[in-house]
Amino acid sequence: MSAEFRGYRGAFFVVVMFLLTGTVAVAAPRKPPAVVDVAILAINDLHGNLVPPWGGISVPDPAGGDKKVTIVAGGVEYMATLVHQLRRTHRNSIFVAVGDLVGASPLLSGLFHDEPTVESMSQMGLGLSSVGNHEFDDGRAELLRLQNGGCHPTEGCTGPHHFDGARFHYLAANVVDTKTGKTLFPSYYVRWFDGLPVAFIGLTLHGTGSIISPAASAGLEFRDEADTVNALIPKLQKQGVQAFVVLLHEGGTTTGAPNECKDLTGPITQIVPKLDKAVDVVVSGHTHQAYNCVIDGRLVTSAHRYGTVVTEIDLKLDRRTHDVVSARANNVIVRDDTYAKDPAQTRLIAAYNALVAPVASRVVGKITAPITRAENDAGESALGEVIADAQLAAGRVTGAQIAFMNSGGIRADLKLGQDGAVSYADLFEVQPFGNTLVTLTLSGAQIKSLLELQWVESISAHVLQVSRGFTYTWDKARPVGDWVVPGSLLLNGKPLDPAADYRVVVSNFLADGGDGLSLLREGRDRVTGIGAVDAMEAYLRANSPLAPPSPDRIKRLN
Repeated sequence: MSAEFRGYRGAFFVVVMFLLTGTVAVAAPRKPPAVVDVAILAINDLHGNLVPPWGGISVPDPAGGDKKVTIVAGGVEYMATLVHQLRRTHRNSIFVAVGDLVGASPLLSGLFHDEPTVESMSQMGLGLSSVGNHEFDDGRAELLRLQNGGCHPTEGCTGPHHFDGARFHYLAANVVDTKTGKTLFPSYYVRWFDGLPVAFIGLTLHGTGSIISPAASAGLEFRDEADTVNALIPKLQKQGVQAFVVLLHEGGTTTGAPNECKDLTGPITQIVPKLDKAVDVVVSGHTHQAYNCVIDGRLVTSAHRYGTVVTEIDLKLDRRTHDVVSARANNVIVRDDTYAKDPAQTRLIAAYNALVAPVASRVVGKITAPITRAENDAGESALGEVIADAQLAAGRVTGAQIAFMNSGGIRADLKLGQDGAVSYADLFEVQPFGNTLVTLTLSGAQIKSLLELQWVESISAHVLQVSRGFTYTWDKARPVGDWVVPGSLLLNGKPLDPAADYRVVVSNFLADGGDGLSLLREGRDRVTGIGAVDAMEAYLRANSPLAPPSPDRIKRLN
C-alpha cells in the first residue's frame, strides 16, 4: 500500500466518523506549566581582572579540619565558557553584575581606562549591572562614557579599535543628581520571562560618597539603600510586577565555604530586614566574599571577587500570581582546570595584550621576598611601609618630611617574580588608581587630629601607613577621639610640636579628603608631584634588591 493511499484512507475514516457521530477525536490542548523557571547568573567585584587573579579562591579543605586549600580560578575566558554552559541549560536566563566591574584594575584593563572589561562583559552577554563605588573612581563623566562609548577625553582612543560603550545597562536607583533630582542611570529594569515580569533594582552602598574622592561625588547624592528600594516597590506593583530582585553593591563577611552562610556579619544583615517583604532575592557584593544565605526569609548571595565565582540562582515564578514561589542558589567556582577558554574572549585579550605587553613586562627592580599588605595588630603592613617610604622619597624635592598612605589604596601584594624581578605590571597591580602625589603643609596639631580621624570619621577599617622616621602609639582603651597616646608622636626621634608646620606627602585621593579624611583638605601650600606608581618605580630602582621590612612604626596598646 502506497503512502499516498494510506493518507487517503485515513482522511476517509475521519469523514466517516464525523458523519456517524458528529465528532472527531482531537488531542487536548497542552496546558502551560504552573510555574516559570528563571535562572539569574551573577558576578560582583570583577575589578577588571580579565586573566586569572593571583591567589584564586581559598576554600575549606575537603579533607576536613580548619585548613583551607587554594583553587586556581577566574579569568574571563573561563568565565565566559561557564556562563554559556549555564545559559544553555535554562530556557529563561539573565546575566547580571553587582558593581565594581571596573576600577582598581590590573594593567591589562586599567591602562585602557577599563574599556577591555566593558567590552568583555558586553561580549559575554551581560545584561545589567548596578553601579559600585569603584565605578566612580574617575568621576561621573567617565562612567557615562563607559556606558555610552567614545574616546577618552584627554588620552583619546588608545585601544585596538573604537570603543562603542557597554551593551549592558547600568542601574543606579540611589544615585541622584542634586541639580535635576534624577538618578544618574535608570533605577530598575523589568525583564519578561514567558510573559511574566521580574524587576531588577540596582544600587550602590549608601556610604559611596565617603569612600570616593570628593571631586567624584560632587553633585551626587547617595541615598539609603532600603528607603530607595521600598519607595520603588509600590510603583512597580501597580505595573503588575510581583517578582523583585535587588542588585546591591553592599555585603557582609563570612567564615564559611562559598555555598555556606557561616557567621555572616556586616551591613547586609542590617539592610535586608528593612526591605519591603515583596523583595524576593538580594544579590550582593562589595565585601569580596562568597556566601549563599537566607536573611529574613530572602535569598541573599555574593560571588566572591575578581571573577572567581558565578552565582547560579534558580527562581520559580507562579503563572497565576506572577510572584516568586521558590529561590535557591549555587556558587559555582570558575575553575581553570575544568572549563575551556572561550575563543572570543581569548581574541579580545590578545588584542589588548599586544599593546600593553611592552609596558607591562618592563623590569623596574628586584625584591628578596614577597612584600605583603597583611597588617599586624597595630594596622601596619610591610608593603604599606615601603609605599610610604617611596612617596616620602619622591616628595623630598617639595620638602616632604612625612608620608601617609591609605591601606585601601594597596590592592595586591608585591609578588616575587623570576630571580626576584618586579615588573611595571606588578607595581600597577599594587596601586592601580593612577593617583598622583601631593605635598602639603599641616601643623603638628593637625597631624594628631588626622590620625584620630582614622577611627572617628574614616569609613576605612584600616589605619594610615606611615613613612620612615615617623612613629606613634595608639591605645583603644582611651576615649574615642583621643586614642593617640600623648607624647608618642615622634619625627626622627623628636616629639612633634603641635604649633610647628610639617610638610606631608599623600596621594591626591587623600589630599582631596578621600576615605573621610576631610582634614587633609585644610593642607596649605600644595604642590603636585609625580604619579604614585612612578614614585614606587624610582624607589625600587634605587633600593634593589629590596627586602621586606618589619613593621614597627606604629604601636598599639589594648
